[in-house]
Amino acid sequence: MTTTASNANTPIALITGGSRGLGKNTALHLARRGSDVILTYRSGAEEAQQVVAEIQAMGRLAVALPLDVGDANGFDAFAAQVKQSLAEVWQRERFDHLVNNAGIGIHASFEQTTEAQFDTLMNIHLKGPFFLTQKLLPLIADGGRIVNISSGLARFSLPGYATYATMKGGIEVLTRYLAKELGPRGIAVNVVAPGAIETDFGGGAVRDNADLNAMVKSMTALGRVGLPDDIGGAISSLLQADNRWITGQRIEVSGGMLL
Repeated sequence: MTTTASNANTPIALITGGSRGLGKNTALHLARRGSDVILTYRSGAEEAQQVVAEIQAMGRLAVALPLDVGDANGFDAFAAQVKQSLAEVWQRERFDHLVNNAGIGIHASFEQTTEAQFDTLMNIHLKGPFFLTQKLLPLIADGGRIVNISSGLARFSLPGYATYATMKGGIEVLTRYLAKELGPRGIAVNVVAPGAIETDFGGGAVRDNADLNAMVKSMTALGRVGLPDDIGGAISSLLQADNRWITGQRIEVSGGMLL
């Protein structure tokens, strides 16, 4: 592990799903801005370690921990791992920022959506963030921040995303309640709602399907499809001290999609 300038004032961010996509991008943005990082992965251990190496090369501390956000039965053990990592790597008891980012996409019409698909998306996108945040609360520092990830699909409606968007709508409501209930601890809670982004999410359709990419571009005010840097930069910015007075807000980062 490289030598770092970490000290008791260095923010520590925990990012779920930080081994790839928007989670990885957010982790790298935060590291560039001086944060240390705990990132989680479900199956991509090698990818996660590559992100850790990139962060360490910036002179920051980072660790990668396995986590299935769709399985709440594992949250107690995960919280214990986080506590252990904080003690061993940082000699601290708390981290500062939680980004509930991990997720998957399932495209299916309302008529064809199965109960199994519904349960999978609910467990990963709604139940998971709800109870994971609950388990991690004792480890989040007073005055910390939580950012939940929603989607532009919670505002506009595109066929095939009824279940996914329903869960994201739930996350947006949960965000307001968390902001209210955690306010006495000085913890700010906001939700970032990306528009269509060129990543491997949902099989990489927005990135790889030229017709879909062109359609998204045509309905976006700024005239292009979103990039991971657009989202990682926004989340990182929201976690900076200058934005300490923002809480309970839904911030859409979509380039003006479907205005």
